[in-house]
Parts: sequence; structure tokens; C-alpha cells
Amino acid sequence: MLKVHEIFASIQGESSFAGWPCAFLRLSGCNLTCSWCDTRHAGESFAAMPVADAVAALLALGLPLVELTGGEPLLAPETPQLVAALADAGRTVLVETNGSLDIRVLDPRAVAVMDVKCPGSGMEGRNDYANLDRLRPRDEVKFVLTGRGDYEFAREIAARVWDRAMVHFSPVPGRFEAAELAAWMVADGVRARLSLQLHKYIWSPDARGV
Repeated sequence: MLKVHEIFASIQGESSFAGWPCAFLRLSGCNLTCSWCDTRHAGESFAAMPVADAVAALLALGLPLVELTGGEPLLAPETPQLVAALADAGRTVLVETNGSLDIRVLDPRAVAVMDVKCPGSGMEGRNDYANLDRLRPRDEVKFVLTGRGDYEFAREIAARVWDRAMVHFSPVPGRFEAAELAAWMVADGVRARLSLQLHKYIWSPDARGV
């Protein structure tokens, strides 16, 4: 049984799919405690749901793009089955994962949007760096940054993958100005995309279910 915190339709906010209408399933529970986490509400609250019911609920939203997020979706042993069922139904499936767990469990049709935790998160030591070698052609890598130290860390790690994966640098709202990050990226010719959380600009940064 999946531990489902919420299912909703919104705008995809932080990947190369940003801006597209998307059906979301947020699973409860995470194995990390990032300093800037904005989904602590998904930590324990959930309803138990069979995979078939979750698939039906997501398909009923009628959107071709589906994202599984959390929490941490790879903690759920049922996630690979859920991904495969959605892909079988013709959906493009994104799996937003924190980078601490092996992404090889995912169906090759899925797109892993994988974090690499920077020092400012407090979780740098939990990165599974072997995942950088497990990236598939469609997978993407995201670095959430709190300042200059995180930026330099991200540049070093991203250089290992930006010739074969989409890389995103995302500033933590309220802690790191996007304009400052943009200036550094331009000056250094970084081969990454500046990624802002669109949903926090469209709605309140504290809004849920969006």
C-alpha cells in the first residue's frame, strides 16, 4: 500500500517540464531532513492506497504529465510498479527524488529529477554519488543552493554530468537571491539552467496542493 499524502493537479514547477500542467502524487515520508525543506507537512500524514487506485486517481485528472514526489518516493517499494503502470497508460512520468537512493529501480521510461544535496542542506553526506553514473539520457539533476559555498560545490559536481544530463541550479527562496545566482552563472558560463519554483510565484509560497 502506498502512503499517499495528496493527489492534485497543478503546474509543474522545477524541471525542464516547468510550466506544463501536471498531475501530482505526493507520498509521505522522507529519509532526509534538509534545512530548507518546504514539504515537512508530508512527513507523516497519509492515506493508505493500493497502486491501482493511485493510478486511477492520477489518470482521472486527464493530464499527460504525471509527477511522483514526496517526501521521498523511492522509499516506497511500490513506486516502481506505480511508475510502470503510469508509463503503460501512456503518461510521461517524472520522479522527483532526493538522490540518496538507487535510481536503477525506476522504469527506464521514467524521468528521474534527482537532487544532489549541497552542504547548506545539512544532508550532503547522504548523497549516493553512484547515481551520477546511473543517470539515463532523459534524467535531470537539481542542486538547491543557499549561497556561494553551495554554488561552488554544485559547479564541481555538475561538471561530471552536464555533458549528458540536464542540470538545474535552484536558489532557496528567502535565503539566496536569484539575481545573484544568475549573475554568477553568466559570469562563469555554467552549463546549467537557473530553475525557479514557478508554483511559488503563481501561488503563495506556503500554499499546499499546488
